Amino acid sequence: MKFDVELVGKIGSMALIDKQDNIIDYTRVARLSRELKPGYIWVSSGATEIGRLDYIMRAGHELPDTEEAKADYSAQGQAILMQTYRQFVDSKYSVRQILVEHHHFNDPVKSANIRALLLRCREQNAIPIINYNDAVSQSENRRMEISALSKSMIKVHECIDNDETAALVACLVKAKTLLILTSVDGIYADPHDPSTLIEEIAGKDAYELTENIEHAKQCCEGASRKGANGAKAKLEYVKEAAAQGTQVLIANAEYSIREILAGGVKCTRIRIR
Repeated sequence: MKFDVELVGKIGSMALIDKQDNIIDYTRVARLSRELKPGYIWVSSGATEIGRLDYIMRAGHELPDTEEAKADYSAQGQAILMQTYRQFVDSKYSVRQILVEHHHFNDPVKSANIRALLLRCREQNAIPIINYNDAVSQSENRRMEISALSKSMIKVHECIDNDETAALVACLVKAKTLLILTSVDGIYADPHDPSTLIEEIAGKDAYELTENIEHAKQCCEGASRKGANGAKAKLEYVKEAAAQGTQVLIANAEYSIREILAGGVKCTRIRIR
């Protein structure tokens, strides 16, 4: 199979935060940013949490727990997130922020425009940094739009989780590898027992691989932290990308991209043999 992009990578919010000091983990972001290059597409969570922590540092308190607060935090965090990536990505490369919403992936024209934009980045020595546009996407409106779309479409993409966004991007650009970085080593049958790491899910073709992913989903219960969608959701999100021939790696963000791609660390690898 011909692949148009070498790598789509995604890092989760908790993997970007220094939990001890409640600030962005600049060391980790710097290390990962220096590995980014043309042909890589980066999906980065973290804007909302980074914006929340920055607001607390400046105001001395949190905002009320509302949808509006999430939008406000996201708008504040996006600036910090992009500033940080720009600071550490190799200066000979351009950095481009791309904010997406669910309707971009449910509309063929918008999807084609995003694909073309991402492929131009590769040709123009630019690194695209993608995030869901939480600052303008209100959950009630999103639910109404998704409900309306579901009446006329077989499958509707919601994109409320950047794991799903990254998987959709990997499908859109036909990525060779989809790398999802988390705060753990991969997918566990039991999220509280590191010995239950599922190191490989494979199949001789797309049909067998899909069956094996479904089987692995039944083995996975719970999530590693409150609010996380858990292993089942990750496996569901990446299923289509894996079936198209993209190698999926779910790994710990403490490792470098190079180490993970080289197979030098433990992770969950999902692929057609």
